Amino acid sequence: MNKNMLEAEMKLNGDTGRELAEALGIARGTLSLKMNETNGAEFTQGEIAIMRNRYHMTAEKVDEIFFAEKVS
Repeated sequence: MNKNMLEAEMKLNGDTGRELAEALGIARGTLSLKMNETNGAEFTQGEIAIMRNRYHMTAEKVDEIFFAEKVS
């Protein structure tokens, strides 16, 4: 997952972590775990769909943010 790109989408849309967590129906701490991929935490398909609609993202943008391969 590309955390920086997701945070950019949030900022472009005037959203905070608290507001996004509320929209997703999860705790703010859970959102943080998922954004940082802590302990294998990942967004569900349903959560990704909510964010896609909330931020008016294209399928390509969703792929870039949530399904980009990590390069080390």
